[in-house]
Amino acid sequence: MAATNFKDYYQILGVSKTASADDIKKAFRKLARQYHPDVNPGDKTAEAKFKEVNEANEVLSDPDKRKKYDQFGQYWRQADQAGAPRSSSSSRSPFNNTAGFDDVEFGRYDNFEEFINDLLGRSPYGGRDPFRNASYRAPGGFTTDERATAGENLDIEASIKLTFSEAFNGTEKRLSVNNEEINVRIPAGAKVGSRVRVRGKGRSSRFYTSQRGDLYLTVELLPHSFFQFDGDGNLVCEVPIAPDEAVLGTQIDVPTPDGTVKVNVPAGVRSGQSLRLRGKGWKNQRGERSDQMVKITIAPPKEVSEIEREAYEKIRDNRSYDPRSAIKSVTL
Repeated sequence: MAATNFKDYYQILGVSKTASADDIKKAFRKLARQYHPDVNPGDKTAEAKFKEVNEANEVLSDPDKRKKYDQFGQYWRQADQAGAPRSSSSSRSPFNNTAGFDDVEFGRYDNFEEFINDLLGRSPYGGRDPFRNASYRAPGGFTTDERATAGENLDIEASIKLTFSEAFNGTEKRLSVNNEEINVRIPAGAKVGSRVRVRGKGRSSRFYTSQRGDLYLTVELLPHSFFQFDGDGNLVCEVPIAPDEAVLGTQIDVPTPDGTVKVNVPAGVRSGQSLRLRGKGWKNQRGERSDQMVKITIAPPKEVSEIEREAYEKIRDNRSYDPRSAIKSVTL
């Protein structure tokens, strides 16, 4: 290696020539986290710096290589190739072909990918912790939120349209995601905005092929001709009754998600008044039910028979109350 290409590995890691092995390891881990491509996607400068830090650590973390480097400077590689004694294989990492990590205790890792996750403080679940409400520090020293920020975002967001029947009863849908056909089970009780997590069906990592994110589906409901939702999660419907039913009271058939039920409408009900059917509304994932609110509207007939007309005229002529009496005294 020419002197003009000489790299001061101590300077690269920011340590002195008398630094201990532990100091070197700490400096390397800090810089590796700072410049790793996962943390700096698309940053060529950071990528080059990461390689340089890796190279420095490869040399200084190996006692034999460090000794040659200290003795021969820029010519340490030639000295190494000339057959200078090397360290015993029993003292080296089991990852012998992995550059830059010879001074790491690999015994507590099952594989190299686990070490990288630890180094970056990243969850092995694509940047998302499966225990979402947990608050703890990983071996890398990152909190849960910091680890999610540092890792790749491998999750996919998508929407799925369901009929009211599919959402209420649950269904299974076949979807095409990333050119892959998958079956997705939607649990009973889904509503607008409900999110369904499909594990391991997100994007694959650019760096670790065994790592894959999750697919998150946001539920959209297709319009229904009869049912809607109110702001409290209750099911809402509108049922018309005739004027005579409003005056006299009646019993009507009302559709619910379970089928038709009979509902008593009290005499004198007002148009727009709602009747509550407890436990006849929407399911939740615990199997509990909200209420169904039945909004009453009074629907006068557009056409009447001669008998009906005579009856209505008789009611008009003999009506004992004025429905607009309360507004007669209204002024500005």
